[in-house]
Amino acid sequence: MTERLLLIGATSAIAHAVARRFAARGARIVLLAREPLRLQANADDLRVRGATEVHCIPFDALQTTSHAAALDHAYAALGGFDAALLAYGSLPDQSACELSPQLAVQAFELNATSVLAVLTDLAGRFESQGSGVIGVISSPAGDRGRASNYVYGAAKAAVTALTSGLRHRLARRGVRVVTLLPGFVDTPMTASFKKGPLWATPERVAADIDKALASGFGSVYTPWFWRWIMLLVRSVPERLFIRTRL
Repeated sequence: MTERLLLIGATSAIAHAVARRFAARGARIVLLAREPLRLQANADDLRVRGATEVHCIPFDALQTTSHAAALDHAYAALGGFDAALLAYGSLPDQSACELSPQLAVQAFELNATSVLAVLTDLAGRFESQGSGVIGVISSPAGDRGRASNYVYGAAKAAVTALTSGLRHRLARRGVRVVTLLPGFVDTPMTASFKKGPLWATPERVAADIDKALASGFGSVYTPWFWRWIMLLVRSVPERLFIRTRL
């Protein structure tokens, strides 16, 4: 059976690496993203790599009133979804957010509120199907608030809680919801960061996401060792934690 993939935030490095894996299996794919030129370039690449069919649909996460029309278009193009992956977001400047309530709210709206809007719509479609898997990229940053990125972390904590609730709701309907938690990934969004041994490539993370969409359950950290790193971080008592630079 040919796989049908909905990819929201399709121009991100991780999302495109996942799409390439589906394309190699001859999948039918719908790409949603904000930048039409990059979207078309990615679609051309996926066709060359073996995708049976690729559709491009403009999508602005912050324009929540336009989500339904975009998802209607996507659903009609494929006749339903076997898998959906939400892979968009941004890493805000924490220092700037601390000085500007407006910037802090904008960052939260993109990384959390818009995800709530998308998933509320998408969950109903999958529930009606009675099958499929929804993968949502969150972050280990949401596991515990830290001074260096608590605006981003708060948004991702909301996404993690949201997907947990949807998983509970949809499990009895035959729909899996997988929370995907990549650690440090070497992408254009993190180009200015100093890299080290904990960093992974988009391709490595995409392999884990692909496996999670096929058979994963619950929360999936990628690479795997982030589960144990964050377990340690969460276990530090608060009075000691506030003295650290974690």
